[in-house]
Amino acid sequence: MLAPEGMPNGISGKHTAFLAESNEFSNLGKGPETMKVPYAKKWQKETDKLRQIALGCDLTEERKWGKPCFTFLKKNVVIVIPLKESCAFSFFKGALLKDPNHILQRIGEAQAGRWIKFTSPKEISALKPTLKSYIYEAIEVEESGKKVPLKKASEYVVPEELQRRLDENAVLRSAFATLTPGRKKSYIIHVSSAKQANTRAARAEKCVPMILSGRGFNELPN
Repeated sequence: MLAPEGMPNGISGKHTAFLAESNEFSNLGKGPETMKVPYAKKWQKETDKLRQIALGCDLTEERKWGKPCFTFLKKNVVIVIPLKESCAFSFFKGALLKDPNHILQRIGEAQAGRWIKFTSPKEISALKPTLKSYIYEAIEVEESGKKVPLKKASEYVVPEELQRRLDENAVLRSAFATLTPGRKKSYIIHVSSAKQANTRAARAEKCVPMILSGRGFNELPN
């Protein structure tokens, strides 16, 4: 949905670039049971507060990637993401919002997604009018049909640490080649998002069995 910032055993690299721009993963055929949400209980009050605000804007609540996701005409608008140190309210097309209050933060390498992180219900209450305004603008974006131009999976460069393992292992190379574009990108983003070479190498090594299993970085075994 990462671990990205606070998503252990699964999602890291700033929510693996917001679940690799989200909708690519929504087509993997995996239900919410495939995603771990370890910090959900820790941020339950904040989650409930954000849910109330989203529902008050006439959005439809669904469970995606194990998290409360809010849609408009079946299009993803916002999602609540419990992290290790905060609870995030993420706009799928936040890059298209005007953000006059300058509160939206980029999510790692994500091109479209933007989020706001909270650590208490009080913080959420203070921003409630602003959040509602942003939600309504996000709905207008969906109604307009606007889209954020996204890089194709083929445009992402495989990090050296992962490429080395692919070059040295024909079976691994073949398994990686058969992955869907979205799954390939999930590994590329996860490995390349680490700043230190040794961390990238360690991540690449841990990805090997997952790649061989044919699943994406954000997916748990069947």
